[in-house]
Amino acid sequence: MEVVVGPGKYIRRAGILSEVGQHGKQYGTKALLVGGHTALSVAAEKITASLAEQGIEAGTPFWYGGESSWTNIDRLAAEVGQRKPDMLIAVGGGKVMDTVKAAAYRVGLPVIAIPTIAATCAATTSIAIIYDDHGTFTEISRRSKAPELVLVDTTVISKAPVRFLIAGIGDTLAKWFESRATSQKAVPSARVKSAVGLAKVVYELLLESGKEAVAALEQGQITPVLEDVIDAIILLSGSVSGYGGDDCRTAAAHAIYSGLTIFPEIHETYHGEIVAFGILAQLALEGREEQEIRELISYYREVKLPASLPEMGVRPLAAEDWQRLGEVTVTIEDMANMPFAVSPQMVIEAVQKADGLGRAQQ
Repeated sequence: MEVVVGPGKYIRRAGILSEVGQHGKQYGTKALLVGGHTALSVAAEKITASLAEQGIEAGTPFWYGGESSWTNIDRLAAEVGQRKPDMLIAVGGGKVMDTVKAAAYRVGLPVIAIPTIAATCAATTSIAIIYDDHGTFTEISRRSKAPELVLVDTTVISKAPVRFLIAGIGDTLAKWFESRATSQKAVPSARVKSAVGLAKVVYELLLESGKEAVAALEQGQITPVLEDVIDAIILLSGSVSGYGGDDCRTAAAHAIYSGLTIFPEIHETYHGEIVAFGILAQLALEGREEQEIRELISYYREVKLPASLPEMGVRPLAAEDWQRLGEVTVTIEDMANMPFAVSPQMVIEAVQKADGLGRAQQ
């Protein structure tokens, strides 16, 4: 057995951006900051100042390119070759994290991950989700590495748009529903049972505290409940993947997310928002009771997650669009993790059922 559980260390507290240099000096004296435009505008100045205090050179921050694509990973690797840093510091959301983790795997450098939003668990996992340069999903890559250090500044996250946290809740809810499905194909080892058990704990925490955490963020307050939800999204969700490995990976919810990315109009909807809808479709695919789906939709309405295609900006689909969605979705690696074979028609029917139930509860 071989698993990569997660990052070497995870620290979450308000104001930790001012301590990046203290933690970074163990990796060397030269860093390359990589991030998105917004994240760098919010955090780069504080990070650079903290690094300078410890004698760590940072230079000009590097924009990651907008997508976690092989094109941008190649660009970053080339930049590393020119600048020759001792460490990479990823600043931003999930696509930044995946770009940096994949480049770091290639060039053999340590990674400090500084997520500026609580929208995915990308900062704490060893895999990278790869898209093409236009935002369409292409693969889950294991040519990636877990960060050595994750620093979560709750002050920064509390100032981010609340929609990111809501998307993070959607993405994290999937851990329970997908691990429940994928673990049916696995040997019920202590590792798998622990991963599924943790996924259920996280799911129950989000049901209990998600609405309150969203309200706290809307009011700009950092509360213990908000901190718990942030940890659930970034750390605990990643730990499910770490402990469960390939036996508790993503399944139909993420496959349906990936399939829906063939429609350009959905690219303005966040990853976790689409995954949340994918959960509803997965439940329909599994033949779960409509009551279970309706109860989850009721929760979505409380935390403002989408539960239908129009809520994600998807235009009315023609017959050929539906067929293409079904055909693409079943080719996604995640779908093979389901405990039964899935056909394109099954996907179409599941998505249509989820969409209908979501529209009915608007």
